[in-house]
Amino acid sequence: MKKGIHPENYRTVLFYDSNAKKGFLIRSCARTTNTIKWEDGKEYPVFMCDTSSASHPFYTGKTRQVANEGRMGDFTNRYGKFGLKSK
Repeated sequence: MKKGIHPENYRTVLFYDSNAKKGFLIRSCARTTNTIKWEDGKEYPVFMCDTSSASHPFYTGKTRQVANEGRMGDFTNRYGKFGLKSK
């Protein structure tokens, strides 16, 4: 393996699927600014995804029902609580 060509910040990152509300711990060098405490009690950098194998129709075999609420309702469900302060 060549030295000096691999990134230095290679670490465990939580990729969180906001549609399926599931996360996957993977080693990555993806740039993240937020962290989240995961099920194992440890805090990981989090990378938010809209689609993963947990929610994509190709992998789940289910069709998406976007037309029921509309695109604005989908956006509100995903990001409605973003930025709210908790007590």
